[in-house]
Amino acid sequence: MSNDSQNEVSPKTIEQVYRPMGRRTFLKGAAASMLGVAGLMAALKPLLELERGEVSLDDLLQKHYRELKPEDLKRIMESLAAKAEKEYGARPNLRDVKPLEGVEFGYALNLTRCIGCRKCAHACLRENNQSRDDANDIEMSYIRVLELNKGAINLETSNVYYDPATVPQQDKYYMPVQCHQCRQSPCTKVCPVQATWQEKDGLVVVDDNWCIGCRYCMAACPYAARRFNYKKPTISKDAINPDQSYLSNRIRPKGVVEKCTFCLHRTREGKYPACLEVCPTGARVFGNLLDPNSEIAYILNHKRVYVLKEDVGTQPRFYYFFDK
Repeated sequence: MSNDSQNEVSPKTIEQVYRPMGRRTFLKGAAASMLGVAGLMAALKPLLELERGEVSLDDLLQKHYRELKPEDLKRIMESLAAKAEKEYGARPNLRDVKPLEGVEFGYALNLTRCIGCRKCAHACLRENNQSRDDANDIEMSYIRVLELNKGAINLETSNVYYDPATVPQQDKYYMPVQCHQCRQSPCTKVCPVQATWQEKDGLVVVDDNWCIGCRYCMAACPYAARRFNYKKPTISKDAINPDQSYLSNRIRPKGVVEKCTFCLHRTREGKYPACLEVCPTGARVFGNLLDPNSEIAYILNHKRVYVLKEDVGTQPRFYYFFDK
């Protein structure tokens, strides 16, 4: 046999077709490579849910979102809507809102204007159908508002549990932190089953039907921007936002990770994120980074812009700026 024949690579070896790892494949890999108790239990979770009757066999064998045919996704969304109606008493209008061509979303926040009122965090809870059964549920909001001493930049000394009834304090400033939709997103790189990925408009999303709840993405995120559902969300029928999208604000099940998607069910249809609409001081700016005439482009070109934790190299699409 010639050297050329020996070195020949088969087409299957080099094909670049996207092939996410399946749950059963990860289960075998986790057991074989001894990834640890947390990883193994995460891999076992879907099988245990099947045994308890919490998921059906169809749910367990569902293909990855990016492999689903339109008719399959439609069937899955109808099933999810029916399940939500049975469990919460309200049937959502569940859609699949696709990215727009020529759009890359960016967000900027004016630290000079933010007063720490947390209205953005509460609007986030309402818009994204998150649990609201006690006072601590504000921690499930995708937005953490930090109170810092003026002149300080060390986030380790910040206070997230301040009383919003007393803001703004003269010697303090306030920094809301949420998902930065990073260009180099560490969260997507560590997911063992590719349940989270970056879409072409820059939004990092999660398929909750594919997530195994291992929380590796939470550990990888430098902005603490992901949330884990330790329990089934508690939300009343009247509190449910029925305008829902498969990859954004549908009611998530227990045991999966969720995150901010810049309200893609709104922004991909030309609306602003819910947190921006309720801001009483106009501290938030949102728009298309690829449009040179957009407000976000103006901010980046004319304001003193600050990138949080720039040294970690995530290249976020979320920016902070000052009036002067």
